Amino acid sequence: MFAIGDHIIYSTHGLCKINDIYDMTVSDVTKKYYQLQPLENTLVTISTPVDNDKVVMLKLLQREEALAIIEVFKHPETESEVPQNPKAQPKKIQSGDRMQIAGVINGLLRKKFDTQIQKESLYEHDYNLLNNTQIILLKNSHMHWTRVLKKSIK
Repeated sequence: MFAIGDHIIYSTHGLCKINDIYDMTVSDVTKKYYQLQPLENTLVTISTPVDNDKVVMLKLLQREEALAIIEVFKHPETESEVPQNPKAQPKKIQSGDRMQIAGVINGLLRKKFDTQIQKESLYEHDYNLLNNTQIILLKNSHMHWTRVLKKSIK
């Protein structure tokens, strides 16, 4: 469970701050909720159950985890890591497990490179998955660094 004041990545709104954790009753069921404040849009407040499994809520990367993710891209995926079923790739991405996501991206980038060498095209499913995942990663990264730059200018 996260704590008040933590910064997290919330799957649909990106970087958010947890402003409160409170109990709320809906349909006679009381649950703990996070009150989230997206850093990109301070006019929005989000309430989501602490145990919400329909969205991904992640802690910010620590240096060690970032270095481990970079290592993933230095090596080809082993045969056991390559999903035989294309439907397994989006599930790995939706899991929020950064190592699995890095593995999927690594595999897709290597497949893209191989198809380019053979003067072929990447399957549409793979192409869309790779592009969408990169957009998500770059959007969160761009938003983060934009905020860092704005704060350093002030």
